[in-house]
Amino acid sequence: MRKQGSRGSRGAEEQGSRERASSVSVSRTGEIEKVPVPNPQSPIPSPQSPVPTPHSLKNWLQKIALIACLLLLVSCQGKNSSVSNQVEVRVARVVSGQTLEVVGMAEQPNLISQVRLVGVDAPDLRQYPWGEQSKELLEKLVGDLTKPVKLEFDIEAKDKIGRTLAYVWKDNQLLNEQVIKQGYALFVERSPNQKHNQRLERAQQWARIMGKGIWNPEKPMRQTPAEFRRLNR
Repeated sequence: MRKQGSRGSRGAEEQGSRERASSVSVSRTGEIEKVPVPNPQSPIPSPQSPVPTPHSLKNWLQKIALIACLLLLVSCQGKNSSVSNQVEVRVARVVSGQTLEVVGMAEQPNLISQVRLVGVDAPDLRQYPWGEQSKELLEKLVGDLTKPVKLEFDIEAKDKIGRTLAYVWKDNQLLNEQVIKQGYALFVERSPNQKHNQRLERAQQWARIMGKGIWNPEKPMRQTPAEFRRLNR
């Protein structure tokens, strides 16, 4: 009986010593450090990606729908602003190389309105022969009076005498540009209406290099339209 008891106590001591040995370690400096021993009964955690809940998924869908609505609203506003910035009218008469009389303006659709071509300073009709030539060119560009032209507006809508300020389009041609490019008008910047300034300035450079119209080196126009009007009031 005593032998069995001693054997049992000895086995318990050996097991305890093994457990103590597994829970301590000796550092390089000779100090004893405790090392945590994992419990074999505890589950080992594994990394998992978060699973979206129905609530979070609903929030994402709401955000996407809101962004889509905002983009659609901005697109519609851009289209509406571009359409409201243009109007089709019919030309009743060409007054000069820079002025038209038109019918069909929204504020008075049955009355004649005068339209001044933005950025264009054509020779005065008294400046022979350039004034009449400029008018004839614009008449040619307008063409058939039964077909409409499109007016494109900028920031300032009227000049100081009440004429409508516009860029005039016919058959995808900007008539303001064509009158200048063919040498029968000067480009004059008219702030704040600067939408097509670079285009009109390039047209004048082309006419000048090519010696068109008033830039003809053999018979140039000696006075600008503004100078002529000031001296011949």
